[in-house]
Amino acid sequence: MKLKVFLLFLACYCPVLVFSQSNYEVKGVITDTAATYKMVNTTIAILNAKDSTLVKYARSGADGAFKLNPPKAGKFIILVSYPGYADYVEDFSLDDAKKIHDFGKLNLMLKSTLLKDVIIKGNINAIKMKGDTTEFNAAAYVIQPNSKVEDLLKQLPGITIDKDGKITAQGQAVNKVLVDGEEFFGDDPTLVTKNLRGDMVDKVQLFDKTSDQAAFTGIDDGQKAKTINIKLKEDKKEGYFGKVDIGGGTDDFYSGQAMINAFKGKKKFAAFGNLANNGKTGLSWSDNDKFGTSNFQMSDDGMYMFSGGGSDDGLDSYDGQYSGEGMPKTKSGGAQFSNKWNKDKESINTSYKIGEINVSALSSSKTQNNLPAGSETPAIFSTSQQTSDKRLFRQKANIAYTIALDSNATIKVGVDGLLKNNNSDSEGSAFSDRLDGTAINNSKTINNNKGDQRDLNANILYTQKLKKKGRTFSLALAQNITESNNKGNIYSLTEYFDLNGDFTRDSLLNQYKTSHNSNSKFSSNATYTEPLSKSWSVLVSYGLSLNHGTSDRSSFNQDANGDYTILDREFSNDFKLDQVSNQGGATFNYKQGKTVFNFGGKVADVSFKQIDGLTQERFNRKFTNWNPQASYTYNFTQQKSFRFYYYGNTNQPGITQLQPVRVNNDQLNIYDGNPDLKPSFNNGMSVNFGNYKVMSGESVWVNANVNFTSNAIANSTTTNAEGKNTYKPINIEGKMPTSYRANVYYDRKIKFLDLRAGINGGVSGNTSYSMVNNEFNTTNNMNYEGGLRLSQYKEKKYNFYISAGPAYTLSGTSLQKNLNDNGWKFNGNMGFNVFLPGKIEIASDGDYQYRGKTKSFNQTFERFIWNAAISKKFFKAEDLKLSLSGNDLLNQNTGFSRSANSNLITERRYNTITRYFMLSLIWDFNKMGGGAPKQ
Repeated sequence: MKLKVFLLFLACYCPVLVFSQSNYEVKGVITDTAATYKMVNTTIAILNAKDSTLVKYARSGADGAFKLNPPKAGKFIILVSYPGYADYVEDFSLDDAKKIHDFGKLNLMLKSTLLKDVIIKGNINAIKMKGDTTEFNAAAYVIQPNSKVEDLLKQLPGITIDKDGKITAQGQAVNKVLVDGEEFFGDDPTLVTKNLRGDMVDKVQLFDKTSDQAAFTGIDDGQKAKTINIKLKEDKKEGYFGKVDIGGGTDDFYSGQAMINAFKGKKKFAAFGNLANNGKTGLSWSDNDKFGTSNFQMSDDGMYMFSGGGSDDGLDSYDGQYSGEGMPKTKSGGAQFSNKWNKDKESINTSYKIGEINVSALSSSKTQNNLPAGSETPAIFSTSQQTSDKRLFRQKANIAYTIALDSNATIKVGVDGLLKNNNSDSEGSAFSDRLDGTAINNSKTINNNKGDQRDLNANILYTQKLKKKGRTFSLALAQNITESNNKGNIYSLTEYFDLNGDFTRDSLLNQYKTSHNSNSKFSSNATYTEPLSKSWSVLVSYGLSLNHGTSDRSSFNQDANGDYTILDREFSNDFKLDQVSNQGGATFNYKQGKTVFNFGGKVADVSFKQIDGLTQERFNRKFTNWNPQASYTYNFTQQKSFRFYYYGNTNQPGITQLQPVRVNNDQLNIYDGNPDLKPSFNNGMSVNFGNYKVMSGESVWVNANVNFTSNAIANSTTTNAEGKNTYKPINIEGKMPTSYRANVYYDRKIKFLDLRAGINGGVSGNTSYSMVNNEFNTTNNMNYEGGLRLSQYKEKKYNFYISAGPAYTLSGTSLQKNLNDNGWKFNGNMGFNVFLPGKIEIASDGDYQYRGKTKSFNQTFERFIWNAAISKKFFKAEDLKLSLSGNDLLNQNTGFSRSANSNLITERRYNTITRYFMLSLIWDFNKMGGGAPKQ
């Protein structure tokens, strides 16, 4: 039915095709299998065999007969469809020798009586587009027995998964994976993708998740997160399944994972455990404090927050993130339960997670600090090394309860809490040279820190549909309480040298530091929607936020006995913060047919008061934030859509920029405040287009976005002869820092090779501005990239994929154009599985990276990480597997990165997990409704 609507739309806009004259003719009569009923108004479409584009369209007459006149000869496909009957698809051709093709009687069969021995030629509709949601039909893709959701996702066009399980969809990172629309342990997508069975999936939905209020009202509020929702088959929701994976390897590597999922009616239960030191962390900390780790950050309603720990303490805190740097040891576990009852009027979703991660890391970096041509040296070259041992232990629990009071009113209550503590010990050294090789300075730093944090969040959302259709009211209330404590020592010795490289002086920092931060924030938001006409509606909102925070930071010097008892008042403070924010806005929404358009904005008025208990210094500020937004969506068909989105927001300068907390943890980098800073304004726009052709399986996605900031806040850096940098934030007038990205993905099935092929291309970059020693500096980064992906899946025989492509980077500063980081890159990855007799499987994958020489860095970086495994499956269901695997067989896994920021160009190298061999036993158990998958 949906395909017929698609064809009808095209036919209406292609009158030349429909009514043009021709010497060619296609005819026939449509009837059912018994040849007793004339199929009146049956949809008949003629498509090009090459690309499945529409050539002719018609409906059968009262007697079931049809006649179409293609405009020219060629190879075609006839598609016949009627509600409740199986589609009929057949290839045919017309030429000068055969200008008329008579199909005679085409007998359609009811879907309900379709037998396996009746051959019907057709394609599964693999992709549908519903507004901004792309839905993939899992039945259109082949996966092996006991494979996971990750194996299914790898086949979907526009979606890629790297070796660590990170998902990128249509050019954007996916940080949230839902199961049947519900949270599954919250913040770790890999718990779904690497553990849930692929053969249980019915649909995979990709969309931008909005807030609960926006989902209720249907009007965009600008809050979005790229999300994948895994919809399970209904017959797979009764019983239990899971896996146990235990392995031991060379060099004392080990890995142990277990998960169980149980379903009974509406009840769902899951539990997992993980113990490993080979990089399988099994947990993600992406839902860490949304306000980051610095002292003062601004939230969405324009309010400043104190947050725990971070660099502003002068202490080296650890947030638990692991992205491949260092050698990790992890222990984690958790459980989740959800249920619906009372005719689905009430539901609950709750989970608990506990985890510990320890990371030992060794890294080195080279930094080029570009200075104006008139400086004593045009650039300073720094080299540093650091070793660290970091640990984080965390517990988190949450519960969400929803009740439908009646058919029009719903209440959703959520509570979550977090407890964590961290230890961090690090030791580093660095030295800097001039262009001629003479020394400028060197330093040695030792840090240790212990910290803990406690968070409690509670929220409630009430939604009410009123009597008039489209008229709604909703109220959201939230309370956040957070408290953190940190303490530790910092020891730093810095030596300075003159122009000849001779020692001149040294500077010693040896202090004990403590900090205590607390923050309590109450926020509310009420929305009301009113239909203005059949097509227009308006949403008005008002929110009140109250915030109170404290920040007590103390630095102590040693007394005569070597004890840290002498308070250093210059680097200590006792801040108290009170704020009130009033926020209001309106959004107008237009929805007619295939078009959805909305525009509006919010205004926040914030009153801010701060007092330092040590100095009695007061700081008051009032400001107004303006956040406009607009979006336009046009859904051509279920397989083709276009979306444009614009947003703007006022960025107030942070407290640390206006009146910085004095920090002395880095003697070579000093930060000053600027009370005269003005707010900046950021504009962002994005365009998304997607198109999927059912018959050919061809898909196209285009994504583009651009952000630019007026009156931007940037750093003015002064670097003296000793290599010491002093930073002061300033407004850049007349220049707009800009960032942009555009990607194109094209994917289709090559029928004669039975191969799926995809190509992609993209350009991304940014331009930023700063002042360096009173000279204006422009930093440009631009990256061009392209790639080709080929894949093929043969059930129980083999499957493979290969993806590769070059990239070229332009990176440099206007201060020293001849010292740029322009250069070539090449990335490639591949993998295959071969299924041999005796249930033996051979698998291998590889990841290749190349970074060419540049004027800034004269060394080429190249590595090929090659992994391989051989395994043997046992039993009829193939649910027990013994595997011998090798990781990084060529022993080339060296951590590497390059970046350019302001007038700095940096290259980093770090240790990571290298070659080892592991013997593993994997048991996939399954007792679900519908039985085990067919073997």
